[in-house]
Amino acid sequence: MPAQNRLVTLEKILVIQTAFIGDAILATAVLEKLHAFYPQAKIDFLVRKGNESLFLNHPFLHETLVWDKKQGKYTNLILLLKKIRKSQYDAVINLQRFASSGILTAFSKSKHRVGFKKNPLSFMFDKVLIHSIGNRATTGMHEVDRCLALVAHLTDDQTQMPRLYPSETDWEKIKEYTSEPFITISPASVWFTKQTPQQVWIQFLQRISGKKVYLLGGPGDTSLCEKIASASKHGNVHVLAGKLSLLQSAALMSKAEMNYTNDSAPMHLCSAMNAPVAAVFCSTIPEFGFGPLSEKSFVIETREHLDCRPCGLHGYKKCPQGHFRCSKIEIKDLTVLIKS
Repeated sequence: MPAQNRLVTLEKILVIQTAFIGDAILATAVLEKLHAFYPQAKIDFLVRKGNESLFLNHPFLHETLVWDKKQGKYTNLILLLKKIRKSQYDAVINLQRFASSGILTAFSKSKHRVGFKKNPLSFMFDKVLIHSIGNRATTGMHEVDRCLALVAHLTDDQTQMPRLYPSETDWEKIKEYTSEPFITISPASVWFTKQTPQQVWIQFLQRISGKKVYLLGGPGDTSLCEKIASASKHGNVHVLAGKLSLLQSAALMSKAEMNYTNDSAPMHLCSAMNAPVAAVFCSTIPEFGFGPLSEKSFVIETREHLDCRPCGLHGYKKCPQGHFRCSKIEIKDLTVLIKS
């Protein structure tokens, strides 16, 4: 797919997204778009440590660079900058909006530096765009489209789905779980106000006693999943939290009848696999531009109008109002989706 009216020739490209897992997943739409227009280019992707496993054997990536933010954060930043400058990228596409990524972009020695105006060092970029997030009154662009806008002048203005690439080993790993129809639930979230209360999932499981269910998550989510499984007394619930990698979880989700998530990384895994998903939004709202993108996707929210919702762009460790009423959803809104 050739680019029309291309401004530059790109042979080496760096894309930067060092935020959380979901942000890195959504950024893959940019990788897809750049590869489509510059199939011979070497594309590198810089992510935070912990997210690199998502991009093992990615067919369009030349190298995945990793920034360890927890140990030797600034020492590692300097080492990364040296590596980036040595690589002499034709373009650096910065999807992050913080000073650290701005340093890497501004001083990259790249011929073409692109990013969002919110970045403190954006005055040193060659091309800058406004990153505008919607609210309850105005539905904004999806984050994927905000990111794609940064490369529209190098490609085109058409949207693009994010995508992940589980390996043959990943697909083989999940075969044992896909012999009969099933759904998945990913009940955990880093933020309390983004996490659907476990009692909701318990009641939901009690309503669907005949359905095979897998509870997904990372190693740290195992305890929560086991509590939900035990309290539900559902005879066909299996805890896979901590037993599958991110790519294996993504592969499994693509085979499910429905995947139930919070406004969190598993929802974005579904988007990247075009897997069916029902996402529960508690304190946050889809109008921010981070909702599900799968062809078969649903958003579940409280039916109560709350003046305090949304209480912020990100979640909180506790409800600022103390009542967490935004988490009160109708169980029937979950059950009806299994057959839809």
